[in-house]
Amino acid sequence: MQGPLRFLRVLAALLLTAFGLAAGVSAQTAAAPVAPAAVATPSGGIKSANIFEVKPDADADPNYANQTNAERAKVQPGNNAPIWRQVGTGVNGFTSLPKSEAPEAGNLIQPFVQYPGSRLTNAGEAWRQVRNNWLIPYGGAFLLIVIGAIALFYFGKGSIKLHGAETGRKIERFTPFERSAHWANAIAFCILAISGVVLAFGKFFLLPVMGLTLFGWLAYVLKIMHNFAGPLFAVALVIVFFTFLRDNMPSRGDLVWLLKGGGLLSGKHVPSHRFNAGEKVMFWGGVFFLGIIVVVSGFVLNKLLPGLVYERGTMQIAHMVHAVASVLMTALFVGHIYLGTIGLEGSYQSMKTGSVDETWAKEHHEYWYDDIKAGKIPVQRSEPVPPSQTAQA
Repeated sequence: MQGPLRFLRVLAALLLTAFGLAAGVSAQTAAAPVAPAAVATPSGGIKSANIFEVKPDADADPNYANQTNAERAKVQPGNNAPIWRQVGTGVNGFTSLPKSEAPEAGNLIQPFVQYPGSRLTNAGEAWRQVRNNWLIPYGGAFLLIVIGAIALFYFGKGSIKLHGAETGRKIERFTPFERSAHWANAIAFCILAISGVVLAFGKFFLLPVMGLTLFGWLAYVLKIMHNFAGPLFAVALVIVFFTFLRDNMPSRGDLVWLLKGGGLLSGKHVPSHRFNAGEKVMFWGGVFFLGIIVVVSGFVLNKLLPGLVYERGTMQIAHMVHAVASVLMTALFVGHIYLGTIGLEGSYQSMKTGSVDETWAKEHHEYWYDDIKAGKIPVQRSEPVPPSQTAQA
């Protein structure tokens, strides 16, 4: 037992000696005078501190949650929670950028809102929830349902054929000016629809096939085309509206046509004027109502409306409105394109050449055909091309 006890006594003596020497050095250092020139001046920024001297219960201060960033740095250096709390509540910081060019340059987190279909959260997150949980899945599903229904109808019933034989006598249905306005509007719409579908849904069906690099370039090109085709579509839409306004006013037979569904299911044609009730619904609902919404919201997204403050909230609302209206317009126009091409025999020729056969006019637009036969509407509304020029061409 003597051996271990002796070892412990020696170890204790060594420790006491070491602590005594350290205490002596500290006392001498404290007693030594310090020259005024040796006093360090305080510097800005976060000051160094001994972690053993910081109270672990700094948050016990009743004013802890209300401290400024400078006050918090005194008790917990490096803790910038107060400034980030202000950022999270939407407080605007200082910025030297002009308000007119960067209205939200000093604001990082938007205020809390609740958009239709979102939770109560900051506006950026609310917009993301609406886009990802509603616009993308339900908008894409709606377009697929419309396209699928058209495909089922076509493969089930086929193209709507004429019941009578063509006479060879032609009636001018669209003048060159009307066709030019329609084709400009149609081409611009196709560019907008294709680019919009790729930008919104392309990552689900194109990205896995093309890869990230190629899809990125495709999306970039289509975005540029979308921005340039938008104003062209707007101008063509206005021209189309005023060009066809007169013949799209409500008239007799429109309600009957709607109640019978235009005879699509029964196979019996329902009399109508130059444009039937279905075309008038597309004109007023798609061209006029949805057209105004799509164009105005698109101009906001492209920052083309003068005098408007383009804040993030404005752009988010414009995007949601633009997306909903664009999906509805695309669905309407897809049906219109189907009936104007493969869905209705002879319909495409009226927009390609401007003329239709008498049989087609009588079966699909009987009231319009009767007015032509009665002399109320001329058979040829535009100047006919001289035979000599036709032969030269």
